[in-house]
Amino acid sequence: MATRTTSVMPPRSAAVTKGYSFASTWEQNAPLTEQQLAAINALAHAAAEHPMPSHVVRDVPIVKDQDTPNGASDLPEQLTELVLLNSHQFYKWHKDLEAAMKSETEEKYRQYVNSLTGALQICDTTLGQLDSTLSRFDDLQEQHQAVATKTKTLHDACERLVMEKERLVEFADALRNKLNFFDELENIATQFYAPTMSVASGQFLPLLKRLDECLSYVGNNPQYADSAVYLVKFRQIQSRALGMVRTHVLAVLRSASVQVQTAIKDSFGGNGRTSLSEGAETSVLYVRFKAAASELKIIMEELESRGSRKEYAQVLTDCHTLYCEQRLSLVQGVVSQRLSEYAKKEALPSLTRSGCAYLMQVCQLEHQLFDHFFPTSSAEAATLAPLVDPLCTALYDTLRPRMIHEADLDLLCELIDILKGEVLDEQIGRRGESVAGLRPTILRILGDVQERLTFRAQTYMRDEIANYLPTTEDLDYPAKLENAAETGGSEDDDGREALSVWYPPLEKTLSVLSKLYRCIEPAIFTGLAQDAVGVCSISIQRSSRLIAKRASPMDGQLFLIKHLLVLREQIAPFDIEFSVTHKELDFTHLLEHLRRFFRGQGHVFDFTSRSALARTFTPRVLENQVDAKKELEKNLKLTCEQFIMSVTKLAVEPMLSFITKVTALKASMTASARIRATDSEEPKALKEQAFATPEKVAEMISKVNETLKDVLPGVVIKMKLYLENSSTRSILFKPIKSNIVEAHGQVLGIVETEYTSEDAESLHLTKISDLQAYLDELC
Repeated sequence: MATRTTSVMPPRSAAVTKGYSFASTWEQNAPLTEQQLAAINALAHAAAEHPMPSHVVRDVPIVKDQDTPNGASDLPEQLTELVLLNSHQFYKWHKDLEAAMKSETEEKYRQYVNSLTGALQICDTTLGQLDSTLSRFDDLQEQHQAVATKTKTLHDACERLVMEKERLVEFADALRNKLNFFDELENIATQFYAPTMSVASGQFLPLLKRLDECLSYVGNNPQYADSAVYLVKFRQIQSRALGMVRTHVLAVLRSASVQVQTAIKDSFGGNGRTSLSEGAETSVLYVRFKAAASELKIIMEELESRGSRKEYAQVLTDCHTLYCEQRLSLVQGVVSQRLSEYAKKEALPSLTRSGCAYLMQVCQLEHQLFDHFFPTSSAEAATLAPLVDPLCTALYDTLRPRMIHEADLDLLCELIDILKGEVLDEQIGRRGESVAGLRPTILRILGDVQERLTFRAQTYMRDEIANYLPTTEDLDYPAKLENAAETGGSEDDDGREALSVWYPPLEKTLSVLSKLYRCIEPAIFTGLAQDAVGVCSISIQRSSRLIAKRASPMDGQLFLIKHLLVLREQIAPFDIEFSVTHKELDFTHLLEHLRRFFRGQGHVFDFTSRSALARTFTPRVLENQVDAKKELEKNLKLTCEQFIMSVTKLAVEPMLSFITKVTALKASMTASARIRATDSEEPKALKEQAFATPEKVAEMISKVNETLKDVLPGVVIKMKLYLENSSTRSILFKPIKSNIVEAHGQVLGIVETEYTSEDAESLHLTKISDLQAYLDELC
């Protein structure tokens, strides 16, 4: 009996489940694009018809259906060719046949199952490999993450290291740059102390510059270790270098000086000359010296460029001094000799002009030469002072002996004009800073000349004005004026008079003031002018008294008025105050204080009381202001008043005496009338008085009329002789006319009140209008 075999479905493989889960997770985590899906579908379609593997085809037989006609041909050959002998064999055969047929029927399924089972195994294997691969991928991913983390950490560390490296490199560079200044010490010291090192070599100036940089850096950073030690060493090297510069400059300057001195001696030769010509002087003293010392120009420029530093400023000052000393040794002798030649053959004004012009030329050339070597320092005039001052002293020593012995005021004034106008204002002002060093000496010479002029002016005023002894000719007034009028020597109508008729002290006073006004300082001139006007006024007053004795009082008064007016008019243009304040110390109060001390009324050391020692012995300062112009005005006014009164008395003296007596009589009559009020006796009338009878009054009026007609015209003529200015005469004569008219008016009033009309007509008193017309015709 054939057993029926049932096909058992193989269990679902775990690989399938894992594969499905993996695919689903993969699809979710990594979705494919449409293009990728299309590519996968095309690949699946192509793989769907792929033939089975060769070993599967050989193992699986092709089984034909039983219904097919030739199905029996597929059975085993032993089953078809077997000969059955009995039923047992038949059943066995049938069983074998059924088994064979069954086997043939199920074989293809079994083979298919086997193939599927093999495929499942393959898939399981593949899935296992995929799981292993994924696990490895996970491990790789974890390792990659770890590597990425380590890489990032390494990258960050590298960046930090790079930054640290850069910082350290920068720090090292900065440190190296800073240390270079300290490391240069040995190099610089070696080179500077080398026996072959000299200022003239090309390495000296760059090395000196590097030394300055090191010194500046070390000095500006005292916080560094051992900076003070290095600073001291650098300064020692700098001192040595600057000493080399100073020595080199001195050597070059001396060499140039020797060459110039040799050239000067060669220029003298054997011709017996002792001085250089002007052309040779310029070429030898300046051109040759510039060429011989040309190598100093670069060094001096370097020193001046560093002149803001104290050490270089000192060295530069030393170089200036050395230069000035060498130049002075060359130039001083030549300048002194040239000035001596001028002094021997020229007068003092010409010597002053020539000496100043020559010295200005020398100063200008020296300034140009100095500017060639020291272009920056040449702007300061004080740098050339050690050279210019001795040269200026030579000029001063040449001029001073002749100035202090000069007594001529005109020549001294000419010297001042030369020094102020020509030298200071024109030449020095035009040439500028190149000759500015000469200005102090010129001002010193000018001060000496002004001092000498002041002294000589004081002596002149004392001898020629204050102590002037007039001669007979000087006091011959009015004959001197009459002679001048006859010879035509008088002034024109504007009131200025000829110098020939002036009193000599007046002429000398105005002359000396006009000379001093433009030559000396205003403060000094004010004092001199005050003294001159004072002594001149006194001298004129003294002479007027002598003339009053010799000629007449009126001549003395007119002489004084004339000269005081001239003095006042001539000093008016001087724009000064003729007042001087004199201060004196007054000790007159000390005697009373000492008496109080000795009486015990005060204490010496009591500083709180009024009798303190400091207050006791402190003198009083008394100020006394003297104004010569006001004194002159006062004297002039007084003299004019005296002249007016004298002329008035001369003209109307009888009338004035009569008026005085009448006034006194009326006053006495008024007083007597009060005393004798009850007395019936009437007082005598005025015309009954002895001095006031009509005959006496007529005689008095006749004398006055004769004086007005005979004497007063002579007075006016004398006034015209002394005072040629008509306005001055009118001003002076106006009060005289007023006095005369007033006297006549008073007499006329007395006559009209005290006398009858018949008496008044017999007196022949001049009418006021006629009198005024007559007086107006006189002057």
